[in-house]
Amino acid sequence: MRILQVVALLSPDGAFGGPARVALNQSAELIRQGHQVTLAAATRGFDAPPTEFNGVPLQLFGARTLVPGTGFPGMGSPGLFRWFRANGCDFDIVHIHFGRDLVVLPVAASARANRIPYVLQTHGMVIPSSHLLSGPLDAVWTRKLLRDASAVLYLTKQERAQLGEVAGPALHLLPLGNGVPEYPVATDHSGPPEVLFVARMHSRKRPLMFVEMAKALLDDGIDARFTLVGPDEGEGPALRSALRDHPRISWQGALAPEQIPLRMATANVYVLPSTQEPYPMSVLEAMAIGLPVVVAADCGLASLVDRSGCGIVTDGDLPAFTSAVKSLLTERYSAREMGRRGRAAAHAEFGMRAIGEQLIAVYEQASYPPERKTPGRTW
Repeated sequence: MRILQVVALLSPDGAFGGPARVALNQSAELIRQGHQVTLAAATRGFDAPPTEFNGVPLQLFGARTLVPGTGFPGMGSPGLFRWFRANGCDFDIVHIHFGRDLVVLPVAASARANRIPYVLQTHGMVIPSSHLLSGPLDAVWTRKLLRDASAVLYLTKQERAQLGEVAGPALHLLPLGNGVPEYPVATDHSGPPEVLFVARMHSRKRPLMFVEMAKALLDDGIDARFTLVGPDEGEGPALRSALRDHPRISWQGALAPEQIPLRMATANVYVLPSTQEPYPMSVLEAMAIGLPVVVAADCGLASLVDRSGCGIVTDGDLPAFTSAVKSLLTERYSAREMGRRGRAAAHAEFGMRAIGEQLIAVYEQASYPPERKTPGRTW
């Protein structure tokens, strides 16, 4: 099968987070299962954009800010759109990691107009929103693209309900979890244990709360190191100020996505204090490596963490996170057992082979979108 996967952004700092890692993981697995896969995306930050990644052929095109002041939704890639217009019909199926942005929306619209079968995977990015661009984009594109997709892949029951709020009931909705590859297990190391945070430095991810938690634990006499990893998305200046004169707390900056599992394997505890996180890849990766995890109750993976006993689910406030991390740092045997259970759960429930087989079953059932009155027209 000839498969095109499309994601909004691939960059050396992993700025687009989970959806980019999911697209790379899925593409690699589909190739392992014998299919021809190309991954297309907008890009920025490379001196010379790569043409492949871990065996996945890439088609990368420059990202541009088309609507200033709107973040990722205002980003577009005219080069990617032109390439897809010229080459989209060469593929049997187009799998779009879909959000309200001006990179993937035109590609999906072109697939729809030219009756190329397409699947949308929304990653919790298409929810009822008051963002400046959401209303116009929904009216022009989002609703009709969701309704005409061969399948809309969602992560949680909450996301399924939110998609219904955005586009109505006439959607072909199918559940699909994120998968993780086989990673080396975390190993014990000498010196003080390390507590790790891996995410964008954005207010919703709450990196400043992680710092406050670290300070409280250090003031309480806990012997540990605390590290944040990820690109700046607005919290950088406040974070640098908060880290001043605290040598046990550091911000490492951004890492390439392929380096994150290796970085996790050197830590002891993984903490993600962000709010309303639909299905964080970083938590699955930490579990797959064997780290105990600490998340808020409104995290989409909270029930899995609780059910598998691979970490601690908190009510989301600072004292709860502080208490949870303290218990993992002081009860090391219990923490190691949580990590072992997390690795087992990730292998059993989120292995990439099963994800690839599910995707092929979805693709084989894909049908053409309804014929347009003006075939070939996108805008």
